[in-house]
Amino acid sequence: MSTSLEMKNIQKFYGPLHVVKDFDLHIQPGEFVTFLGPSGSGKTTALKMIAGFETPTAGDIFLGKRSIVDLPAYERGIGMVFQNYALFPHMTVVENVAFPLTVRKAPRPDIEQKVKRALQLVKMEQYGGRYPNQLSGGQQQRIALARAIVFNPSILLMDEPLGALDRNLREHMKIEIMRIQKELNMTVVFVTHDQDEALTMSDRIAVINEGRLVQVDDSKTLYGKPNNRFVASFIGESNMIPCCIDRVENGSGEVTVAGVASGVAKLSGQADGENGWLFVRPEHVEIGPRSGAGDVPNALDGIVENALFLGEMTRYLVRCGNETITVKRQNRGQPHFAGGTPVTVSWKAEDCTVLN
Repeated sequence: MSTSLEMKNIQKFYGPLHVVKDFDLHIQPGEFVTFLGPSGSGKTTALKMIAGFETPTAGDIFLGKRSIVDLPAYERGIGMVFQNYALFPHMTVVENVAFPLTVRKAPRPDIEQKVKRALQLVKMEQYGGRYPNQLSGGQQQRIALARAIVFNPSILLMDEPLGALDRNLREHMKIEIMRIQKELNMTVVFVTHDQDEALTMSDRIAVINEGRLVQVDDSKTLYGKPNNRFVASFIGESNMIPCCIDRVENGSGEVTVAGVASGVAKLSGQADGENGWLFVRPEHVEIGPRSGAGDVPNALDGIVENALFLGEMTRYLVRCGNETITVKRQNRGQPHFAGGTPVTVSWKAEDCTVLN
């Protein structure tokens, strides 16, 4: 049975270092939530406090309605998958998977039945007699996952579990983890610094920076409506162009872009005369032959500095005065602009937002 997880005002100090700050997060039963942030942001420390490997300096953690902050790790009923798999090298696959049940002194028939079920879930039932050193990295990861779910944990924690795998295997394991999570309706907290993993796997993503939760939302909201410059730049690729708000009207504003061009953008609480950063995704920027931007809103004249062919699309870097604008454009039936070509880049008002 999946359960809810709640972190209330969690703080963590290491001496004078404040590594987790004001963590307030509620995760629903059966929800897949990813902690996403750069190295050193506090995401693994937060996960360790849920697991019981670290003790919060302040605050409380609830599984369902039960506080677990004073419980030792082995009494929390939480499954854990590590990046380095942490399999016992002297045990076979079956013995590794059975270990959580063995230490709980489960009856032998139950152990055999649950181990068989767990190995079937990860599609590794034919490898039961092998040792970890006889398995590939992806196979070891599957066994680590089977061991974490074999005792029906109330919640599953995963700390960078795909970090040691090559790209193709990582893509395959993402699909497998999502399949198993849905099949078991299991609550999962997944830690990664890989934005692609977070965007494709999660029901919600908790973006963490310098120990704080800066935004918790689903993938589409995070990508399309980031709260601030950090989220916008960390989730996907983005253009951040300096601007000044000239006039505010109904949540939108007339702006001066890069000090030279007129523009119109959605605002996020700015007032007349304030400076900010105009945020627009590269795929929302149009590129065409130099037309003379003139009085057209959100248009800048520039020179193509670099055109990188990426198969289905081309990534352009366009120098517009002191700013470099990134453009991603599908190649189907579109003209190509070589380096050195004068062009005009532009974007729609509904596709850009001013952030602080």
